[in-house]
Amino acid sequence: MIVVMQADATAENIKELVARLEERGLSAHVSEGEERTIVGVLGSPIDVELATALQSLPGVQNTVRISKPFKLASREFQPTNTVVRVGNVDIGGPEVVSIAGPCSVESQEQVLRIARGVQAAGAKLFRGGAYKPRTSPYAFRGHGEAGLEMLAKVREETGMPIVTEVLTPADV
Repeated sequence: MIVVMQADATAENIKELVARLEERGLSAHVSEGEERTIVGVLGSPIDVELATALQSLPGVQNTVRISKPFKLASREFQPTNTVVRVGNVDIGGPEVVSIAGPCSVESQEQVLRIARGVQAAGAKLFRGGAYKPRTSPYAFRGHGEAGLEMLAKVREETGMPIVTEVLTPADV
């Protein structure tokens, strides 16, 4: 369920709502927008009686029952775009952003050649795998730090922000 707060709802109104939810063994995810606050209700069961009780609380505009998966990622819960800035590129804004590159960073020559090609084709970010998850210890597992150095060289030469994945926090 999603609880939409009135535009003039106070912090105390939100605190009271969260307390009521926690009394029932539910948790709340508060999302403060520019115009109003939305509270995602997590847990079950969520029934009609609860929705009615919550609507009577001060500061509550209405409740919306959601039975779809991925409630926290739904437009009902998060009506505005999430914008993530990578280098000088905004992902999630009005512009379509392409990220391209090889699955695996294999050599400096390879990544520079591909980076120039994807940049010429309009990609805004370059991606390449410096670390490769594999089940076999005999399979190529990426170049690791050496691969990151190759990607840094691509960034220096092309100006493109770099995207890669890591396997463990220690790789960061």
